[in-house]
Amino acid sequence: MMMEKQYIVDALSTDESWRIFRIMAEFVDAVEELSKIGNAVSIFGSAREDQKGEYYKKAEQVAHLLGKEGFSIITGGGPGIMEAANKGASKAGIPSIGMNIHLPFEQKPNSYANVSIDYKYFFIRKVMFVKYAMAYVILPGGFGTMDELFEALTLIQTKRIRSFPVILMGSEYWGGLMDWLKNTMLKAKKISEADLDLIQIIDDPAQVVRQIQKYVIL
Repeated sequence: MMMEKQYIVDALSTDESWRIFRIMAEFVDAVEELSKIGNAVSIFGSAREDQKGEYYKKAEQVAHLLGKEGFSIITGGGPGIMEAANKGASKAGIPSIGMNIHLPFEQKPNSYANVSIDYKYFFIRKVMFVKYAMAYVILPGGFGTMDELFEALTLIQTKRIRSFPVILMGSEYWGGLMDWLKNTMLKAKKISEADLDLIQIIDDPAQVVRQIQKYVIL
């Protein structure tokens, strides 16, 4: 008996190659929409952050400050940190993009994004995050947040994309990871000192904005 195709990747077979056209269409729609937004910063973080949480407030504040300086804001379009960033951007009156992914749980579009793009394929969404970002601002999150962080670092490290600021907000959250990168990964010579320099930890939203402005000419 043929097993049911449970996951999207299982559906990509020679018998169903028509799905390639759906992938192409998803790329085209995203590029046409995002090519209009100008300089943007992608903000990441947990979908599970409470609206009263410290990092929700920080995400809203940093997005608002970036918006006042002329940056558009891109998020994953869902709740938590993503909602906070879209909320801050909307208050600044600049394009607030939510790139929503179809998931069986957690991911529901927030109401603050004034530009909403729906994705079926994760890899297309990830390309769009990095293609249109002048910087990444990453607040505490889970596997998805870590995925976006290390995807960007790998692409910069291997010179597949131009270098841009990768800023972590929340020194108490990211401290353990940074210690491990330095004391385990670097010590084992799996990365170089220069690779560690790709990551900056900044807690103050205003300082985050100033740091991004050093690298970006609007």
